[in-house]
Amino acid sequence: MTQQRRRISILETAINIGIGFGVSFLGNLIILPLYGMPFHVQSFFEIGVWFTALSVIRSYYVRRLFVYLHNKDILK
Repeated sequence: MTQQRRRISILETAINIGIGFGVSFLGNLIILPLYGMPFHVQSFFEIGVWFTALSVIRSYYVRRLFVYLHNKDILK
Protein backbone atom coordinates (compact mmCIF):
# COMPACT_ATOMS: atom_id res chain seq x y z
CA MET A 1 0.00 0.00 0.00
CA THR A 2 1.34 3.44 -0.87
CA GLN A 3 1.14 6.34 1.51
CA GLN A 4 -1.39 9.07 0.88
CA ARG A 5 -0.05 12.46 -0.13
CA ARG A 6 -0.51 15.24 2.40
CA ARG A 7 -2.66 17.32 0.06
CA ILE A 8 -5.00 14.41 -0.53
CA SER A 9 -5.15 13.74 3.23
CA ILE A 10 -6.05 17.38 3.87
CA LEU A 11 -8.69 17.29 1.12
CA GLU A 12 -10.16 14.06 2.51
CA THR A 13 -10.25 15.54 6.01
CA ALA A 14 -11.90 18.78 4.82
CA ILE A 15 -14.56 16.88 2.86
CA ASN A 16 -15.20 14.57 5.82
CA ILE A 17 -15.56 17.52 8.20
CA GLY A 18 -17.81 19.38 5.75
CA ILE A 19 -20.10 16.38 5.32
CA GLY A 20 -20.17 15.82 9.08
CA PHE A 21 -21.07 19.45 9.70
CA GLY A 22 -23.83 19.29 7.09
CA VAL A 23 -25.29 16.14 8.62
CA SER A 24 -25.10 17.69 12.09
CA PHE A 25 -26.73 20.94 10.97
CA LEU A 26 -29.56 19.20 9.10
CA GLY A 27 -30.02 16.81 12.01
CA ASN A 28 -30.36 19.75 14.38
CA LEU A 29 -32.93 21.38 12.09
CA ILE A 30 -35.01 18.21 11.95
CA ILE A 31 -34.55 16.51 15.33
CA LEU A 32 -34.28 19.28 17.92
CA PRO A 33 -37.71 20.84 17.15
CA LEU A 34 -39.25 17.38 17.67
CA TYR A 35 -38.08 17.64 21.30
CA GLY A 36 -39.47 21.10 21.87
CA MET A 37 -36.35 23.11 21.10
CA PRO A 38 -37.27 26.47 19.60
CA PHE A 39 -36.30 26.84 15.93
CA HIS A 40 -33.31 29.18 15.70
CA VAL A 41 -31.07 28.55 12.70
CA GLN A 42 -28.16 30.43 14.30
CA SER A 43 -28.34 28.26 17.43
CA PHE A 44 -28.45 25.09 15.33
CA PHE A 45 -25.45 26.36 13.34
CA GLU A 46 -23.50 27.07 16.55
CA ILE A 47 -24.39 23.65 17.98
CA GLY A 48 -23.16 22.10 14.73
CA VAL A 49 -19.87 23.98 15.03
CA TRP A 50 -19.35 22.73 18.59
CA PHE A 51 -20.09 19.12 17.71
CA THR A 52 -17.89 19.35 14.62
CA ALA A 53 -15.00 20.64 16.73
CA LEU A 54 -15.49 17.79 19.21
CA SER A 55 -15.57 15.31 16.34
CA VAL A 56 -12.31 16.65 14.89
CA ILE A 57 -10.62 16.33 18.29
CA ARG A 58 -11.99 12.80 18.77
CA SER A 59 -10.92 11.72 15.29
CA TYR A 60 -7.43 13.10 15.83
CA TYR A 61 -6.90 11.18 19.06
CA VAL A 62 -8.34 7.94 17.66
CA ARG A 63 -5.97 8.24 14.68
CA ARG A 64 -3.01 8.92 16.97
CA LEU A 65 -3.99 5.90 19.11
CA PHE A 66 -3.96 3.64 16.05
CA VAL A 67 -0.60 5.05 14.91
CA TYR A 68 0.77 4.33 18.38
CA LEU A 69 -0.64 0.78 18.40
CA HIS A 70 0.72 0.18 14.91
CA ASN A 71 4.17 1.48 15.87
CA LYS A 72 4.22 -0.80 18.92
CA ASP A 73 3.46 -3.78 16.61
CA ILE A 74 0.16 -4.39 18.37
CA LEU A 75 -1.83 -4.03 15.14
CA LYS A 76 0.60 -5.65 12.72
